[in-house]
Amino acid sequence: MENNNPLSPHIQIYKWHVSSLVSIATRIAGIINILATTLICIWFSSLLFGESNYEIIKVFLQSFFGKFIAIGITWSFSFQILSEIRHLIMDLGYGFELKTTNITGMIVIIFSFIFTILIYLLGRQFI
Repeated sequence: MENNNPLSPHIQIYKWHVSSLVSIATRIAGIINILATTLICIWFSSLLFGESNYEIIKVFLQSFFGKFIAIGITWSFSFQILSEIRHLIMDLGYGFELKTTNITGMIVIIFSFIFTILIYLLGRQFI
């Protein structure tokens, strides 16, 4: 007997919300942050093997691609921190209404970009 029911019927009727985007992006940012933290530790550990090894990574980070990676990691950390603060507030029992979750999700997204820009400007000593 063949079953013709779809495996995941919820996918056909599910409506995306900002919270869905933030939830998925938080998981992706978490993985990026684990990789970034590992690379940062390797970079600092390279000091043990001499200044020349450290210089190779420094030159890479001064390239366009290196700066792009650094800004991306900065955004990832900012996003993760804000998202975890949002989840902490929700763990306290606040903000479960659909309108509130959409607003706090947008706050996380917008302020993660704002914090990234501010950190960049601080690093470049513009502010």
